[in-house]
This record gives sequence, C-alpha cells and structure tokens, in this order.
Amino acid sequence: MATIETKYLGTLRTEMTHVKSGTIVLTDAPIDNKGKGEVFSPTDLVAAALGSCMLSIMGIAANEHKFSIDGATASITKIMASDPRRIAEIIVDLDFPGSFTDKQKKIIKIISETCPVALSLHPDLKQTVSLKFGE
Repeated sequence: MATIETKYLGTLRTEMTHVKSGTIVLTDAPIDNKGKGEVFSPTDLVAAALGSCMLSIMGIAANEHKFSIDGATASITKIMASDPRRIAEIIVDLDFPGSFTDKQKKIIKIISETCPVALSLHPDLKQTVSLKFGE
C-alpha cells in the first residue's frame, strides 16, 4: 500500500495525501521556477524534512536517556544551485532551551549527523548544522 498519494492540480501545484491519516499537503513550484510560491515547494519539504527528522529522532533519544528536548526549535535555510537546478545546501540551526549535560549534548550532536533523512540525502548536498544550548 502506498504511503502518500499525489495529484497534480494544474498551475504547478500538487496535492499530497498521507494515506493512513488523510492529512493533505499542497506544494507549488517556487516563484523563481515559474510557480506561485504560495505554499511549500517540493525542495522546501526536503529541507523541512531534514529539520523535522533531526528533532524527532533527538526526541526519541532524549526519551530513552531520560531527558527532554521539549521546546527545541529548528530554523532551516535552503540554498539552491543551478545547472542542474538542485538543493546545494541545507542549513539547520537547532536551539535547545534549558540545561544539558555534556553527555546529553553529545547524544544530540550524534543524532544531528545520523538521522534517516540526513543519511538519505546525496553526499554532494551540503548539510550545515549548528546546535545552540540554552543555559
């Protein structure tokens, strides 16, 4: 069974439905590629998936090690290249409020380098990750 069903709606817009939940996400081609840019572009979703994956896997690890990353945020910047048009770099700035031990910081850093999305992206796509811990 499919995980996602996608329909082309015209005007460079798609509608994706998560089969299990029925959640719908729209995409547009970006303005600089002949689209409306009114919602996420497909490449925006790739960048968003990286940050979301990192935080999700960090949350799993934090739970397993009995600490919390509640309130953590990711600010994600996508940088495009041309010839061929592709994502050249994704910058993920992660901010963790609260206090963390050196061991907890190390766990978070390892996860930032090994989440499934990070490992699935082409090695030519530069991933720049910064971790900021509130004290």
